[in-house]
Amino acid sequence: MSEKTLFCILIIDDNTKEKLERPWPISRGFVVRLRSGKLLWCCSAYTEALTGFMLAEIQICIAEVVAGSAAWLGRGLSCVCAQRRESDARSSFDLTSAQEECLLRLQNRIDIAYDSSILEHQEALRALWNVAFPEEELRGLISEQWKEMGWQGKDPSTDFRGGGFISLENLLFFARNFPKSFQDLLRKQEGDRSLWEYPFAVAGVNITFMLIQMLDLEAVKPRTLVGATFLKFLAENDSAFDILYCITFKLMDHEWLAMRASYMDFNTVMKATRRQLEKELLAEDISRLEELPSYGLLNQ
Repeated sequence: MSEKTLFCILIIDDNTKEKLERPWPISRGFVVRLRSGKLLWCCSAYTEALTGFMLAEIQICIAEVVAGSAAWLGRGLSCVCAQRRESDARSSFDLTSAQEECLLRLQNRIDIAYDSSILEHQEALRALWNVAFPEEELRGLISEQWKEMGWQGKDPSTDFRGGGFISLENLLFFARNFPKSFQDLLRKQEGDRSLWEYPFAVAGVNITFMLIQMLDLEAVKPRTLVGATFLKFLAENDSAFDILYCITFKLMDHEWLAMRASYMDFNTVMKATRRQLEKELLAEDISRLEELPSYGLLNQ
């Protein structure tokens, strides 16, 4: 975002303004780009030298408020209008040809739904069982055994609808590349655990879905700073999404233990995980995923 860009005022009700003031004072004059691409005004007519980190903080706050109340969206965003210089009229971030190619490949993966009639998908599901429980033979793709891994029922295919085939690929990547961390989370071997723990496999599908949304991966071009930042990592490493998935899963469990959470706290833990992950991705001294502070959790 360029310096000294003039914006019109967005009408915000008192409740909304109160929520916005929590992370940053309104008087500091920040402008926020929502997922829709619209701009949210925060009081000042000009913005100067708005850092990516500050923008990310506000974006996270807005995302949480919007997600938490559909009624708020109808009341608070009663007028959205922005006047910008033509040179700053873009609603998305430009990509290099390499980034475009990597994004397209990842989007093709995201678009694949899990299909229990496809042999490749069946084999991937069996492979997941074998790396998770090598000592126990799987009796069938539909079996009560799957509940041991944290699926909701005896047929895991019903749980893949939210994340698609890529969520199964993510779990397999985690198990094969970080086997100790995978087993620690699967068997809940670290920390003072709750009596009502989160279901491992279903949590994994939720993490895949959350990352797709957070990184805006279904858009033609990223419309958020964190999404554009991730594509730089993806252009350097085609497995960046899978690696980030592993980091996120471990970070989520770390937040779970720190908050002494129980089953009903899962959404709260996921919000905290997303907030921390976005902060780390937007840190100025991070040039690759292995430098993220939370990556170190995978080595424990």
